[in-house]
Amino acid sequence: MGLIQIEMFATLDLVGQAPGGPDEDPVGFPFGGWQAPLLDEVAGAQIGAAYEGTDALLLGRRTYDIFAAYWPHQKGGEDNEIATLFNGVPKYVASRGRPDLSWAGSTQLGPDLAGAVREIRDRHENVKVVGSLNLVQSLLREKLFDRLDLWLHPIVLGVGKKVFDDGAVPTNLALLAPPATSSKGTVYLRYGRTDGIPATGDMGAPDRGVASEG
Repeated sequence: MGLIQIEMFATLDLVGQAPGGPDEDPVGFPFGGWQAPLLDEVAGAQIGAAYEGTDALLLGRRTYDIFAAYWPHQKGGEDNEIATLFNGVPKYVASRGRPDLSWAGSTQLGPDLAGAVREIRDRHENVKVVGSLNLVQSLLREKLFDRLDLWLHPIVLGVGKKVFDDGAVPTNLALLAPPATSSKGTVYLRYGRTDGIPATGDMGAPDRGVASEG
């Protein structure tokens, strides 16, 4: 069985909407392209390394349309390995409508999203979910993900669609590698989903070793 891996760029208040450009999702959101000024070579290398071994993309309709309008027109090769990857692997699209699937290798998923994602996981080793905030909410709600790569950028926007919104359910995660930082203050965190739900406790309980005064 393969891995469903969510790749997500977010602000410190966990806004993940339209990081790449002002035209990605412009309705009611004035900060499209917020990530661009914060990119540097370190973050670029981190992102490139995160995609190594990817053998399929799982995308929501909006992200798919953005990618399909851009990546097929980019020349691949050593100078643009992401274009080579994205254009070469199968693309699975979660949509209730009828997307234009002219991008080579694209397939629309059926109405049973959970079942379709499980089939994709069985068929591939490393499936990447990029952007696609609405789809991510569904994957979080159904716990249909295995890894979460989160790049936290040192800005607060106060508005926009959140990474963890109405779809999240209580879930335990384990940090898989030490956090990495870029020169512009972006922090890269890689998590894996673990079993169970978050535990609770009492920080004031005697077994916590809190010293009493007197």
